[in-house]
Amino acid sequence: MKQFIRILILALTFLAIPSAPAQSGNRVETAAIDRFMTEFIRQHKVPGASVAISKDGRLVYAGGFGWANREQKISVKPDSLFRIASISKPITAVAIMRLVEEGAFKLDDRMVDLLKDLPEYRRHPQWDKRMDRVTVRDLLRHSGGWDRSKVLDPMGLTGHLRAASELNITPPCTPRDMMKFMFRRPLQFDPGTEFAYSNFGYVILGRIIEDKTGKPYEQFVQEQLLAPIGVTTMRIGKMAEQDRAKSEVWYYDVKGRTGTAPYGPSRGQGVASPYARPMQVMDAHGGWIASAVDLVRFACAIDQTRLLNRKSTAAMFARPPGTLGHSADGSPKASFYALGWSVRPKTNAVKARRNTWHSGSIQGTSTLLVRRHDGFNWAVLFNSSSTPDNSRLSGLIDPAMHRLVNGVKTWPDQDLFKRN
Repeated sequence: MKQFIRILILALTFLAIPSAPAQSGNRVETAAIDRFMTEFIRQHKVPGASVAISKDGRLVYAGGFGWANREQKISVKPDSLFRIASISKPITAVAIMRLVEEGAFKLDDRMVDLLKDLPEYRRHPQWDKRMDRVTVRDLLRHSGGWDRSKVLDPMGLTGHLRAASELNITPPCTPRDMMKFMFRRPLQFDPGTEFAYSNFGYVILGRIIEDKTGKPYEQFVQEQLLAPIGVTTMRIGKMAEQDRAKSEVWYYDVKGRTGTAPYGPSRGQGVASPYARPMQVMDAHGGWIASAVDLVRFACAIDQTRLLNRKSTAAMFARPPGTLGHSADGSPKASFYALGWSVRPKTNAVKARRNTWHSGSIQGTSTLLVRRHDGFNWAVLFNSSSTPDNSRLSGLIDPAMHRLVNGVKTWPDQDLFKRN
């Protein structure tokens, strides 16, 4: 009897978790993905998720699971928009590589020679002269000299408010305000000598794009990268809940934390922590919203050299020299951070192949984008960042997705991109 009751409760739980009809040419083969994702979000108490998978440039699966809004019982759909957090970095990296390919500047050009307002910053008495040596390549691979483990990460809410106070401005700060704030502080290491993940470095890259193209960062990316490959819904997200984009999900913090909104209609008020994130200033490092289908389309366009030529693509994924790409004994690291992407070469492959990926996480969001060496790409997006025991959702789903994709023996012949 107890076993029967347990099974009944489990069945009722599954019925309570909505699943937008997954798009697939063979529902029998991909039903395991549906079942797994439904159980995953139930087990880890995740409100909602979206998954998209491509094979050899064709979209072969797209599904939504759970709630876009738990209170209003609005379901996640395959085309629902999510904050993608640091998956914004590969987008910025491709934009930079496009400009390098077109001859606007070189990877080893110095930051100080590309930013129009650098003379103002360099005149400040606290300017660290080592910043004169920071290159575009350093910024892309997080070796510019800023180490957020040793000093405040300026791109979080605390850093944002501290910058506004020091600069005597009313929030929101702009990305250039954040540069003024950070350029008055010393580096933590010599440029090019270490890896330290730096959101701020990508904020600088966004301004280099603006200064070399004469267009706002978001506009350049949308016009030059996204629209030509058929991505029309991606944009920079907004902070306030009431400023959500059409088809954007709501965001949840599993611990129910709150924060003080630094600007917007709820300025100075306590709001759910995901709505106290200064999204607009995070643009080039973590500000984009997108659907899982959008991100897989972007990944496929890289595969098909529709965004960059082969030489630029190879440079973007190349192993960095020295300790950035090698262990202390000089042997190549099994995986490394290249120019905007994590890379794991497949050393046992007949041809030089590699898995490349990026994850993202801010309060209320956990995301993963994978380009696999065998022609599969996938994106998984959640509208919560972690489980109740603080496990990051992108880390939990990563190995599971490899197993799920490997378990499907027959994929549809049609291309579901044509329906999206």
